[in-house]
Amino acid sequence: MTHAVVLGAGIAGLLAARVLADAFDEVTVVERDETVASGPRRGVPQGGHLHGLLDGGRQLLEELYPGVVDELAAAGAPSVEPLRDTRWYIHGRRLAGDTSGMRSVLATRPFLEAALRARALALRGVTLRHATATGLIEQGVDAVDGVVLRDGSLPADLVVDASGRSSRLPTWLARLGHPTPQEQRADVDLGYATRLYRRLPGTAFSGVTVSTVPRFRGGGCVAVEGDRWLVTLAGMLGDHPPTDPAGFAAWAATLPAPDIAAVIADAEPLDDPLPYRFRGSRWRRYDQMRLPTGIIALGDAVCSLNPLYAQGMTLAAQQVRILRTQLTGSTAVDPRAFHRATARVCAAAWGVATRSDLAMPEVDGRRPVWTRLLDDYVRRVQLAAHHDPVVARAFMRVANLTDPPSALLAPRLMVRAVAHGSR
Repeated sequence: MTHAVVLGAGIAGLLAARVLADAFDEVTVVERDETVASGPRRGVPQGGHLHGLLDGGRQLLEELYPGVVDELAAAGAPSVEPLRDTRWYIHGRRLAGDTSGMRSVLATRPFLEAALRARALALRGVTLRHATATGLIEQGVDAVDGVVLRDGSLPADLVVDASGRSSRLPTWLARLGHPTPQEQRADVDLGYATRLYRRLPGTAFSGVTVSTVPRFRGGGCVAVEGDRWLVTLAGMLGDHPPTDPAGFAAWAATLPAPDIAAVIADAEPLDDPLPYRFRGSRWRRYDQMRLPTGIIALGDAVCSLNPLYAQGMTLAAQQVRILRTQLTGSTAVDPRAFHRATARVCAAAWGVATRSDLAMPEVDGRRPVWTRLLDDYVRRVQLAAHHDPVVARAFMRVANLTDPPSALLAPRLMVRAVAHGSR
């Protein structure tokens, strides 16, 4: 009997369980939190805040769990087309256009997790075990054979660390005498505050996103299941929104677009503002080291990005797709080959996020000449998107990880960006 263990029952872990179930006789998902259907888990401090399932991630979810997006929509999660049903503001102005060719599902993180968890546990051989992992079992030379739990141990042919940003894998590797990964960081000191409001029928739009790029306070307001508005306000570099009700509303009124403040002014609040703080993006470079066999990592355990860009769930799904490819016809995964392959998708998402953050001089990081030239061009694309629906659509498809960043360098798009991006 072959056995795989997944550490973490979040989005990355539940997607990983899906592909592992095709290759292994048994899959055990180890999660320290008791699952709570009505609210965020303790181990997911950002779980109560705005989450965006980008179009690229939606497509991968459908690939792994066919029909799950329609299930979410049928259960009350609004299904929308970006630009047509939602309003996007960058540099203080709304993007042009009314079509994007994409689809998004607006839902809270617990709602999405519950749907994926039900799907995963319905798979043959997949079980959920509530326990805390404390280390790795290494019986042979450079070979992980399972995990140590607080209440025992769990042998495994493959361990997948999907435990998120707080992953203890580097500590466990060091304890066994293995090297630990180098880290890339981009600190932004982001602060969130989130509040739920009752949403009445008949609203002309399903969501508003006010970007913080650059210098502006920002936020998002989206329709979610249960006829509610989920409103998240955000500020970087220590300029964080308050968590008292009056301060929350006053902060919303300072945004460079009035839409969110207008929703708050007329809607009934359902709870008090909830805070969250994110220090900065982190990329653990497992692709640059030699891991023992039997252990891999994915999701935020590897690459945790500024949540303002909503890339986390989609990036995790992209890594799981690579895992499925490497498991075709086998239960053996080469950790080095896997992490080198996932590094390519991490690099693309890291570039999008950190280039936006580095537009602020206060954010530490290298700014080579070629990146400064690229940043200037991307800024022209964003400004052109205010006037040109073709540019707006192309920019949104890249931002949603539907198209690669290189799509913005298509000659016809460059002409439009240069022509309109100087206005």
